[in-house]
Amino acid sequence: MIRRPVSFPSLTRLLLRTGSASASSKIGTQNWFASQPNPIYSEDEYADVDWDSLGFGLMPTDYMYISKCCEGQNFGEGQLSRYGNIELSPSAGVLNYGQGLFEGTKAYRKENGRVLLFRPEQNGIRMKIGAERMCMASPSIDNFVHALKQTVLANKRWIPPPGKGSLYLRPLLIGTGPVLGLAPASEYTFLIYASPVRNYFKEGSAPLNLLVEENFDRASRRGTGNVKTISNYAPVLMAQTKAKQRGFSDVLYLDSATKKNLEEVSSCNIFIAKGKCIATPATNGTILSGITRKSVIEIAGDHGYQVEERVVGVDELIEADEVFCTGTAVGVAPVGSITYQDKRMDYITGSGTICEELNSTISGIQTGTIEDKKGWIIEVN
Repeated sequence: MIRRPVSFPSLTRLLLRTGSASASSKIGTQNWFASQPNPIYSEDEYADVDWDSLGFGLMPTDYMYISKCCEGQNFGEGQLSRYGNIELSPSAGVLNYGQGLFEGTKAYRKENGRVLLFRPEQNGIRMKIGAERMCMASPSIDNFVHALKQTVLANKRWIPPPGKGSLYLRPLLIGTGPVLGLAPASEYTFLIYASPVRNYFKEGSAPLNLLVEENFDRASRRGTGNVKTISNYAPVLMAQTKAKQRGFSDVLYLDSATKKNLEEVSSCNIFIAKGKCIATPATNGTILSGITRKSVIEIAGDHGYQVEERVVGVDELIEADEVFCTGTAVGVAPVGSITYQDKRMDYITGSGTICEELNSTISGIQTGTIEDKKGWIIEVN
């Protein structure tokens, strides 16, 4: 395999800085990341990956993007570095007080080799909203999208062939400045890494089997359930692990106040459908405003469905024809059954369903096989 310097002109200015350590790559007297050699890109069209066996596990790619910002300043242009471990103070805000956010989006490869991103500015907007809630500095929307593009280009050979998956991009915003007393960090780091992925659930495209969780809450009123903070996710692991041990795919949470209304699954939004009516819990402060959720609502309206964002009672599961989940990682995933208080309710799945119709449409837009008439797609050049 021949390896030569990168041929993407738009990356040259960034890459020239990567080979040398600078003052901005330190926290106090600690190196932020190990000194890197000048980045070299492979000219291979694809990485050496068995694309047919791809799942949703971490497969490290070549490069990650890093940008830093001190308190009272703005994020500037970052730099690309070889993917690898990072170093930070034991007293970093993210380690001591969970001051961190993450996002998730995907890059898709078209049949003609071009690469597409789906509504990346929405991820940037959501990160900025979350940063305000968590008292953090955040990159501008333009910087956020630019960083995603640079990360995609740097890892282009890791984007699966059409129909074989996508390149999952994980932007992180973390408080890396040292703190001891409870306070916002004095420094923040924005980074993006990537991994090729396919199906999120082990069931693949098969219907999911959910368990309604009554003993644990995902979020509470006036909390942080509506932002993508890292501290929202570890608490769901106990309920999720117990459910999986019983053979379920995941957990469906109820509202913490009454335990009578649907909220969301551990890492995705929930929809129920009956006839031409689709309902999903309103984002009232405890539910994350998913980008796939928002897109599915608009697409469903275009297809003639009546879509309601409202309180959805758990008792409505009994009468529903279909149930499906939405999210960047899961796409639009059919739910085959939901178990509530030891009673199992089964739903329609497969060909001709609303779920299949919406999934085919949004997937077609994301991968470029259906014309994007909404301006959702950004081509990465």
